[in-house]
Amino acid sequence: MIVEVIVDVSAYPIDRPFDYSVPEHLESLVERGSRVHVPFGNRKVQGFITNIKEHTDFDISKLKEIQSIIDVEPVVTEELLQLSKWLTNKTLCYEIDALQVMLPAALRASYKKNIKLIDPSELDENFLALFGKKESISYDVIEKAGYLRQMKKYLMQGFVQLETVIKQNAKAKTIAKYRVVANKEFIHEQLSNLSKSAIKQKELMEWLLIQQQTSFTMEELKETANANSSTIKVLIEKNILEKDKEEVYREISSLEYDDKDKRFQLTDEQALALKKINHAQNNAESTTFLVHGITGSGKTEIYLNAIENSILKGKQAIMLVPEISLTPQMTRRFKLRFGDQVAVMHSGLSVGEKYDEWRKIWRGEVKVVVGARSAIFAPFKDLGLIILDEEHESTYKQEDTPRYHARDVAIWRSEYHNCPVILGSATPSLESYARAAKGVYTLLTLKMRAKEQALPTVNVVDMRTELKNGNRSMFSIDLADAVREKLDKKEQIVLFLNKRGFSSFVLCRDCGTVVECKQCDISLTYHRAGEQLKCHYCGHEEPVPTKCPECTSEHIRFFGTGTQKVEEEIARLFPLARVLRMDVDTTRTKGSHERILKQFGDGEADILLGTQMIAKGLDFPNITLVGVLNADTTLHLADFRAAEKTFQLMTQVSGRAGRHDKEGKVYIQTYTPEHYAIELSKDQLFEPFYHKEMQVRKQYEYPPFYYLTLVQVTHENVLIASEYARLATDWLRANLSEQTMVVGPTACAISKIQNRYRYQCLIKYKKEPLLIEKLQQLIKIYRTEWMKKGIILSVDLDPSTIL
Repeated sequence: MIVEVIVDVSAYPIDRPFDYSVPEHLESLVERGSRVHVPFGNRKVQGFITNIKEHTDFDISKLKEIQSIIDVEPVVTEELLQLSKWLTNKTLCYEIDALQVMLPAALRASYKKNIKLIDPSELDENFLALFGKKESISYDVIEKAGYLRQMKKYLMQGFVQLETVIKQNAKAKTIAKYRVVANKEFIHEQLSNLSKSAIKQKELMEWLLIQQQTSFTMEELKETANANSSTIKVLIEKNILEKDKEEVYREISSLEYDDKDKRFQLTDEQALALKKINHAQNNAESTTFLVHGITGSGKTEIYLNAIENSILKGKQAIMLVPEISLTPQMTRRFKLRFGDQVAVMHSGLSVGEKYDEWRKIWRGEVKVVVGARSAIFAPFKDLGLIILDEEHESTYKQEDTPRYHARDVAIWRSEYHNCPVILGSATPSLESYARAAKGVYTLLTLKMRAKEQALPTVNVVDMRTELKNGNRSMFSIDLADAVREKLDKKEQIVLFLNKRGFSSFVLCRDCGTVVECKQCDISLTYHRAGEQLKCHYCGHEEPVPTKCPECTSEHIRFFGTGTQKVEEEIARLFPLARVLRMDVDTTRTKGSHERILKQFGDGEADILLGTQMIAKGLDFPNITLVGVLNADTTLHLADFRAAEKTFQLMTQVSGRAGRHDKEGKVYIQTYTPEHYAIELSKDQLFEPFYHKEMQVRKQYEYPPFYYLTLVQVTHENVLIASEYARLATDWLRANLSEQTMVVGPTACAISKIQNRYRYQCLIKYKKEPLLIEKLQQLIKIYRTEWMKKGIILSVDLDPSTIL
């Protein structure tokens, strides 16, 4: 028997299946989609079996054998094997990367090099002393001790051996269980032979005789049967009990809520939308629905009802949310409705928790997955529905290889399973709405809020006027008054600023020097906590300088505003207000998103201040005021989607106010109130914005009128990066059709990140049948020639941003 294996090596010559023979004792265990350990060169690596066959084109006597099988049952289903082939071609990635992305990090292998003793008698005493009493030690130990040259000599002489140890990052959690293995007659016989002093043994045996179950934890035996460790040990020696290990799932720590599942009477609009979705489910149609509903229109209730219909049919459902901060609220709502049938998958879980949640799905123990982008690869075998909530969000696009969009994967899987996909948003992406307008997607519109409340009153504040009137605070007079009014009424406030840190940059007022990251072409952000300057791109940190690094002036000043600075300003203006800040800095620890939201939901704070993670999905009855402190942070980016992202963000954050019985108010502070993205977000006028933005996109030849592909070249030397970007651009111009535009090369908006200079070119096309083929040829040139010179070339076939 021969198997084709994709080995865990991301390299161009290796990006193909390799044939291995299967030892006779493993033939019955081999299946497509299982992982195996195989010899590769002079090391051992992990691989995926992608095919099984009887014959090979190679000399069978020279084929290496697979060494062991990791999975008794395949971890990659037949569907996901096909999906990996599609993903490899769609995103131009290595096939091993497409296979690895489908597994949780817990199942991905880590490799460790060990040095094993073969002939210790020939080794130097100092070198041998490193081993102590061990037969093998880590390669790292020898490297740190400075014995690499000696080790290499011993390797060549055969006195030591290099071995690769492959470890999985997580294991199943087990607990000790004590099982009754003796029958009642035997226990009665032992009881009769007990001495009078063996009181504890007598109590435990009598307790075991009246129990219905036969397996107990140590805690159960100690607390309920009043046993102790020595008594349990004696009963094991007497063959009454047997110690065993039982696999258990890690419980995802969740804060307690007193909520109950609330079923809402559907409005006519909701009922009509659900009817169409149910029709597609009942008739096994792979229809893509775009549910365009204003904020608070009850999209989640439609999702819940549609999933319920899937479960009734014995099928499964995937529910994706864009932000980890939305997952706790969404998970709670789904668990209230569907109980233990819900699994959770997102980056906030520990490696072990992810492993357990994945195994529940893989074993078919749950029917619903709620999670972020990677949950789209949940190994369900009978999908009945896939939902992407807030489908416009850029977080659904993976920015490193493989550069997939969750929406595209969802549509592929829906066609495989003949089930519908729901894309839901109050502000759909222009591409999705254009597809709905053309009839590619089915548009379902919800124009009314679920409880028929009015949309919040939105006030746009011109901060230029505030400056003219002498107000240099980050709070306009109107917003400050509104905050005081809501605080007096004991109502809650959400303040939004899409900039973390204390100040955007540090500047010398004498020479104008801005303190920049040494590794990136970007200013460092001042963080008051710890008095540090931080780069938000590479993570570099350094202390705040007391003097200018260029002219040694002491006139160092902080400019711009971040969430930390706003927090201080709130304390100054509203000293009695209780504030919670929610940004990347305050949500680093596990469970912090949920803890902050629970505190706010329980009324332990008056003001929730945060970045875009608070802009969507939050649904609290007491929020009556939303303040956008600076609407311009996304508006003036050098990105064709800047206006769209601003409109979406303003509409989404405005929708957090007045979602229940109390009336909502919103204040949007801006220096460009006349911009159509801000003007139209005021009344959530999506259709007028769509038509206006489509005119701009058509004029400048951007999506959805044209497709885009971004080719980026980076190198540590700016001249080399520039030269190879020009070579790539010229090659593409020469090989693509005349109708296709190749724009560039130009330096990226952020021209250097992590000490690498970045240049890019943009491919714009309506129809280019040779695009994939030509890009693959360019990638081949890069991998075989340019890569040796330190060049990194990346291709993104559908970039979410061109910064």
